[in-house]
Amino acid sequence: MDFQLTEDQRALRDGVRALLAGRFGPEALRAAVARGGRGLDRTLWRELGEAGFFSLRLPEADGGVGLGLPEAVLAFEEAGRVLLPGPLVATHLAAGEVAGAATGETVVTAVYGGLVEWLDESDAVRDAAGSTAGDGAAGAVPLTSVDPLTPLHRVPGGLPVDPPGDASPTSPAGPTGPSDPLATLLTAAEQLGNAARTCEAAVQHARTREQFGQPIGAFQAVKHLCAQMLVRVELARAAVYAAAVTADPMDIAAARLLADDAAVRGARDCLQVHGGMGFTWESDVHLYLKRAWVRTRRGGSATESEELLADDLMAGAGR
Repeated sequence: MDFQLTEDQRALRDGVRALLAGRFGPEALRAAVARGGRGLDRTLWRELGEAGFFSLRLPEADGGVGLGLPEAVLAFEEAGRVLLPGPLVATHLAAGEVAGAATGETVVTAVYGGLVEWLDESDAVRDAAGSTAGDGAAGAVPLTSVDPLTPLHRVPGGLPVDPPGDASPTSPAGPTGPSDPLATLLTAAEQLGNAARTCEAAVQHARTREQFGQPIGAFQAVKHLCAQMLVRVELARAAVYAAAVTADPMDIAAARLLADDAAVRGARDCLQVHGGMGFTWESDVHLYLKRAWVRTRRGGSATESEELLADDLMAGAGR
Protein backbone atom coordinates (compact mmCIF):
# COMPACT_ATOMS: atom_id res chain seq x y z
CA MET A 1 0.00 0.00 0.00
CA ASP A 2 1.38 3.42 -1.01
CA PHE A 3 0.95 6.17 1.57
CA GLN A 4 2.80 8.82 -0.45
CA LEU A 5 0.93 11.84 -1.76
CA THR A 6 -0.33 11.47 -5.29
CA GLU A 7 0.90 13.77 -8.04
CA ASP A 8 -2.41 15.67 -7.94
CA GLN A 9 -2.19 16.07 -4.17
CA ARG A 10 1.35 17.41 -4.40
CA ALA A 11 0.22 19.85 -7.09
CA LEU A 12 -2.64 21.00 -4.87
CA ARG A 13 -0.32 21.50 -1.90
CA ASP A 14 2.21 23.39 -4.00
CA GLY A 15 -0.52 25.54 -5.54
CA VAL A 16 -1.94 26.54 -2.17
CA ARG A 17 1.57 27.26 -0.88
CA ALA A 18 2.33 29.47 -3.90
CA LEU A 19 -0.98 31.33 -3.53
CA LEU A 20 -0.38 32.04 0.14
CA ALA A 21 3.25 33.00 -0.43
CA GLY A 22 2.13 35.59 -2.93
CA ARG A 23 -0.81 36.95 -0.95
CA PHE A 24 0.15 36.41 2.70
CA GLY A 25 3.90 36.60 2.99
CA PRO A 26 5.87 37.98 5.96
CA GLU A 27 4.95 41.61 5.20
CA ALA A 28 1.25 40.81 5.00
CA LEU A 29 1.52 38.84 8.25
CA ARG A 30 3.05 41.79 10.02
CA ALA A 31 0.45 44.16 8.57
CA ALA A 32 -2.28 41.89 9.92
CA VAL A 33 -0.61 41.84 13.34
CA ALA A 34 -0.47 45.64 13.29
CA ARG A 35 -4.24 45.74 12.71
CA GLY A 36 -4.63 43.71 15.90
CA GLY A 37 -7.35 41.37 14.67
CA ARG A 38 -9.43 44.18 13.19
CA GLY A 39 -10.41 44.31 9.55
CA LEU A 40 -10.31 40.85 8.00
CA ASP A 41 -8.87 41.02 4.48
CA ARG A 42 -12.05 40.44 2.45
CA THR A 43 -10.17 40.61 -0.84
CA LEU A 44 -7.92 37.74 0.21
CA TRP A 45 -10.96 35.86 1.53
CA ARG A 46 -12.67 36.11 -1.88
CA GLU A 47 -9.45 35.04 -3.61
CA LEU A 48 -9.38 31.95 -1.40
CA GLY A 49 -12.96 31.29 -2.44
CA GLU A 50 -12.10 31.68 -6.11
CA ALA A 51 -9.18 29.26 -5.67
CA GLY A 52 -11.56 26.66 -4.21
CA PHE A 53 -10.19 26.72 -0.67
CA PHE A 54 -13.65 26.77 0.91
CA SER A 55 -15.41 24.62 -1.72
CA LEU A 56 -12.71 21.97 -1.89
CA ARG A 57 -14.95 19.16 -0.60
CA LEU A 58 -18.16 20.46 -2.18
CA PRO A 59 -19.38 18.24 -5.07
CA GLU A 60 -18.75 19.56 -8.54
CA ALA A 61 -22.49 19.41 -9.23
CA ASP A 62 -22.92 22.01 -6.48
CA GLY A 63 -20.19 24.26 -7.82
CA GLY A 64 -17.36 22.85 -5.74
CA VAL A 65 -14.02 21.27 -6.52
CA GLY A 66 -15.20 17.77 -5.68
CA LEU A 67 -12.17 16.59 -3.73
CA GLY A 68 -12.02 14.87 -0.36
CA LEU A 69 -10.94 15.29 3.23
CA PRO A 70 -7.27 14.37 2.58
CA GLU A 71 -7.00 17.25 0.11
CA ALA A 72 -8.67 19.64 2.54
CA VAL A 73 -6.15 18.63 5.20
CA LEU A 74 -3.28 19.49 2.82
CA ALA A 75 -4.77 22.94 2.17
CA PHE A 76 -5.27 23.67 5.86
CA GLU A 77 -1.76 22.49 6.65
CA GLU A 78 -0.47 25.17 4.28
CA ALA A 79 -2.71 27.78 5.91
CA GLY A 80 -1.24 26.83 9.28
CA ARG A 81 2.30 27.28 7.96
CA VAL A 82 1.73 30.99 7.27
CA LEU A 83 -0.61 31.71 10.21
CA LEU A 84 -3.41 32.68 7.81
CA PRO A 85 -5.98 34.53 9.93
CA GLY A 86 -9.75 34.27 9.91
CA PRO A 87 -12.42 31.64 10.65
CA LEU A 88 -11.15 29.33 7.92
CA VAL A 89 -12.47 26.09 9.38
CA ALA A 90 -15.99 27.39 10.02
CA THR A 91 -16.30 28.94 6.57
CA HIS A 92 -14.98 25.79 4.88
CA LEU A 93 -17.48 23.60 6.75
CA ALA A 94 -20.30 26.00 5.89
CA ALA A 95 -19.69 25.75 2.11
CA GLY A 96 -22.83 24.54 0.40
CA GLU A 97 -24.93 25.26 3.49
CA VAL A 98 -24.49 29.01 3.98
CA ALA A 99 -24.93 31.17 0.90
CA GLY A 100 -21.67 32.76 -0.23
CA ALA A 101 -19.43 30.69 2.03
CA ALA A 102 -18.02 28.57 -0.80
CA THR A 103 -17.04 31.62 -2.87
CA GLY A 104 -15.63 33.63 0.02
CA GLU A 105 -18.33 36.28 -0.25
CA THR A 106 -19.63 35.34 3.19
CA VAL A 107 -17.40 35.00 6.25
CA VAL A 108 -18.78 32.35 8.58
CA THR A 109 -17.66 31.72 12.13
CA ALA A 110 -18.87 29.14 14.64
CA VAL A 111 -19.21 28.57 18.35
CA TYR A 112 -16.57 26.05 19.41
CA GLY A 113 -16.23 25.14 23.06
CA GLY A 114 -18.03 28.28 24.17
CA LEU A 115 -15.66 30.52 22.17
CA VAL A 116 -16.23 32.38 18.90
CA GLU A 117 -13.40 33.58 16.66
CA TRP A 118 -13.62 36.72 14.53
CA LEU A 119 -17.20 37.44 15.60
CA ASP A 120 -17.17 41.14 14.72
CA GLU A 121 -15.86 40.46 11.21
CA SER A 122 -18.21 37.57 10.37
CA ASP A 123 -21.46 37.64 8.42
CA ALA A 124 -22.94 34.47 9.94
CA VAL A 125 -22.48 32.41 13.10
CA ARG A 126 -23.14 28.67 13.22
CA ASP A 127 -24.12 26.95 16.44
CA ALA A 128 -23.13 23.45 17.54
CA ALA A 129 -25.84 21.95 15.31
CA GLY A 130 -24.48 23.80 12.28
CA SER A 131 -27.47 26.13 12.11
CA THR A 132 -27.34 29.86 11.46
CA ALA A 133 -31.09 30.33 12.05
CA GLY A 134 -30.69 31.73 15.55
CA ASP A 135 -28.12 34.01 17.11
CA GLY A 136 -25.84 31.48 18.72
CA ALA A 137 -23.47 34.23 19.85
CA ALA A 138 -26.04 36.57 21.40
CA GLY A 139 -24.57 38.39 24.37
CA ALA A 140 -21.04 37.17 23.60
CA VAL A 141 -18.37 38.87 25.70
CA PRO A 142 -15.04 39.90 24.12
CA LEU A 143 -11.90 38.30 25.52
CA THR A 144 -8.29 39.40 25.37
CA SER A 145 -6.73 36.88 23.03
CA VAL A 146 -3.08 35.91 23.45
CA ASP A 147 -2.94 35.63 19.64
CA PRO A 148 -3.09 39.09 18.01
CA LEU A 149 -4.50 37.46 14.86
CA THR A 150 -7.42 35.64 16.53
CA PRO A 151 -9.96 37.93 18.24
CA LEU A 152 -12.16 35.94 20.61
CA HIS A 153 -15.58 36.19 22.25
CA ARG A 154 -17.09 33.93 24.89
CA VAL A 155 -20.77 33.06 24.65
CA PRO A 156 -23.01 33.34 27.72
CA GLY A 157 -22.74 30.27 29.89
CA GLY A 158 -19.32 29.44 28.52
CA LEU A 159 -16.97 27.82 30.98
CA PRO A 160 -13.86 29.62 32.22
CA VAL A 161 -10.94 29.64 29.82
CA ASP A 162 -7.77 27.95 31.05
CA PRO A 163 -4.67 30.09 31.39
CA PRO A 164 -2.58 30.47 28.23
CA GLY A 165 0.34 28.14 27.81
CA ASP A 166 -1.33 24.99 29.12
CA ALA A 167 -1.35 22.55 26.22
CA SER A 168 -3.84 20.32 28.05
CA PRO A 169 -6.75 22.58 29.08
CA THR A 170 -9.27 21.12 31.47
CA SER A 171 -12.42 22.83 30.17
CA PRO A 172 -14.83 20.46 28.44
CA ALA A 173 -16.57 21.34 25.22
CA GLY A 174 -18.72 23.96 26.92
CA PRO A 175 -22.37 24.93 26.38
CA THR A 176 -22.30 24.06 22.69
CA GLY A 177 -21.78 20.34 23.20
CA PRO A 178 -19.16 17.99 21.77
CA SER A 179 -16.89 19.34 19.07
CA ASP A 180 -17.30 18.61 15.37
CA PRO A 181 -14.76 15.91 14.37
CA LEU A 182 -14.16 17.57 10.99
CA ALA A 183 -13.44 20.90 12.64
CA THR A 184 -11.08 19.12 15.02
CA LEU A 185 -9.23 17.44 12.15
CA LEU A 186 -8.86 20.62 10.08
CA THR A 187 -7.59 22.42 13.17
CA ALA A 188 -5.08 19.61 13.68
CA ALA A 189 -3.95 20.14 10.08
CA GLU A 190 -3.35 23.82 10.84
CA GLN A 191 -1.38 22.82 13.93
CA LEU A 192 0.67 20.45 11.80
CA GLY A 193 1.56 23.27 9.42
CA ASN A 194 2.48 25.46 12.37
CA ALA A 195 4.76 22.75 13.80
CA ALA A 196 6.42 22.08 10.45
CA ARG A 197 7.19 25.75 9.94
CA THR A 198 8.72 26.25 13.40
CA CYS A 199 10.85 23.14 12.88
CA GLU A 200 12.14 24.56 9.59
CA ALA A 201 12.78 27.96 11.18
CA ALA A 202 14.73 26.40 14.04
CA VAL A 203 16.91 24.32 11.71
CA GLN A 204 17.56 27.29 9.43
CA HIS A 205 18.60 29.45 12.39
CA ALA A 206 20.79 26.68 13.82
CA ARG A 207 22.62 26.45 10.50
CA THR A 208 23.29 30.17 10.10
CA ARG A 209 23.71 31.50 13.66
CA GLU A 210 27.31 31.16 14.83
CA GLN A 211 28.80 31.10 18.31
CA PHE A 212 32.37 30.22 19.31
CA GLY A 213 33.34 30.13 15.66
CA GLN A 214 30.80 27.54 14.46
CA PRO A 215 27.06 27.24 13.72
CA ILE A 216 25.05 26.60 16.87
CA GLY A 217 23.59 23.56 15.14
CA ALA A 218 26.93 21.85 15.71
CA PHE A 219 26.23 21.74 19.46
CA GLN A 220 24.62 18.54 20.68
CA ALA A 221 21.94 20.24 22.79
CA VAL A 222 20.69 22.19 19.77
CA LYS A 223 20.83 19.09 17.58
CA HIS A 224 18.64 17.25 20.06
CA LEU A 225 16.05 20.03 20.13
CA CYS A 226 15.78 20.11 16.35
CA ALA A 227 15.66 16.32 16.08
CA GLN A 228 12.88 16.09 18.67
CA MET A 229 10.92 18.76 16.82
CA LEU A 230 11.16 16.79 13.58
CA VAL A 231 10.07 13.56 15.26
CA ARG A 232 6.97 15.24 16.69
CA VAL A 233 6.13 16.79 13.31
CA GLU A 234 6.38 13.49 11.46
CA LEU A 235 4.36 11.62 14.10
CA ALA A 236 1.66 14.27 13.89
CA ARG A 237 1.73 14.24 10.09
CA ALA A 238 1.24 10.47 9.96
CA ALA A 239 -1.66 10.69 12.40
CA VAL A 240 -3.36 13.65 10.70
CA TYR A 241 -3.04 12.16 7.21
CA ALA A 242 -4.33 8.79 8.43
CA ALA A 243 -7.31 10.42 10.14
CA ALA A 244 -8.08 12.27 6.92
CA VAL A 245 -8.34 8.92 5.13
CA THR A 246 -10.38 7.07 7.75
CA ALA A 247 -12.39 10.02 9.17
CA ASP A 248 -12.70 7.88 12.29
CA PRO A 249 -13.43 9.91 15.45
CA MET A 250 -10.81 7.98 17.41
CA ASP A 251 -8.17 8.59 14.76
CA ILE A 252 -9.11 12.26 14.70
CA ALA A 253 -8.83 12.48 18.50
CA ALA A 254 -5.34 10.95 18.39
CA ALA A 255 -4.31 13.24 15.53
CA ARG A 256 -5.51 16.25 17.48
CA LEU A 257 -3.43 15.36 20.53
CA LEU A 258 -0.26 14.75 18.52
CA ALA A 259 -0.70 17.88 16.40
CA ASP A 260 -1.34 20.11 19.41
CA ASP A 261 1.73 18.69 21.13
CA ALA A 262 3.89 19.17 18.03
CA ALA A 263 2.73 22.76 17.54
CA VAL A 264 3.03 23.98 21.13
CA ARG A 265 6.26 22.17 22.03
CA GLY A 266 7.72 22.86 18.61
CA ALA A 267 7.17 26.60 18.94
CA ARG A 268 8.67 26.56 22.44
CA ASP A 269 11.74 24.68 21.23
CA CYS A 270 12.05 27.04 18.27
CA LEU A 271 12.14 29.92 20.75
CA GLN A 272 14.84 28.08 22.66
CA VAL A 273 16.95 27.61 19.53
CA HIS A 274 16.59 31.30 18.65
CA GLY A 275 17.63 32.33 22.16
CA GLY A 276 16.90 35.87 23.29
CA MET A 277 16.08 36.96 19.75
CA GLY A 278 13.17 34.54 19.63
CA PHE A 279 11.39 36.45 22.38
CA THR A 280 11.53 39.79 20.57
CA TRP A 281 8.51 41.29 18.83
CA GLU A 282 10.51 41.49 15.59
CA SER A 283 10.76 37.69 15.41
CA ASP A 284 7.75 35.73 14.14
CA VAL A 285 8.39 32.76 16.42
CA HIS A 286 6.23 34.05 19.26
CA LEU A 287 3.30 34.41 16.85
CA TYR A 288 3.43 30.69 16.09
CA LEU A 289 3.43 29.83 19.77
CA LYS A 290 0.47 32.10 20.47
CA ARG A 291 -1.53 30.71 17.58
CA ALA A 292 -0.77 27.16 18.71
CA TRP A 293 -2.04 27.99 22.20
CA VAL A 294 -5.30 29.42 20.86
CA ARG A 295 -5.94 26.48 18.53
CA THR A 296 -5.71 24.04 21.44
CA ARG A 297 -8.93 25.68 22.74
CA ARG A 298 -10.86 25.32 19.48
CA GLY A 299 -13.46 22.57 19.43
CA GLY A 300 -13.40 21.62 23.09
CA SER A 301 -10.06 20.67 24.52
CA ALA A 302 -7.34 18.06 24.54
CA THR A 303 -9.16 16.55 27.51
CA GLU A 304 -12.16 15.80 25.31
CA SER A 305 -9.95 13.90 22.87
CA GLU A 306 -8.23 12.08 25.71
CA GLU A 307 -11.60 11.02 27.14
CA LEU A 308 -12.76 9.75 23.75
CA LEU A 309 -9.64 7.62 23.40
CA ALA A 310 -9.83 6.39 26.99
CA ASP A 311 -13.49 5.36 26.57
CA ASP A 312 -12.63 3.51 23.36
CA LEU A 313 -9.76 1.68 25.05
CA MET A 314 -11.93 0.73 28.02
CA ALA A 315 -14.68 -0.50 25.71
CA GLY A 316 -12.13 -2.60 23.82
CA ALA A 317 -10.77 -4.07 27.04
CA GLY A 318 -14.26 -5.13 28.06
CA ARG A 319 -14.87 -7.09 24.87
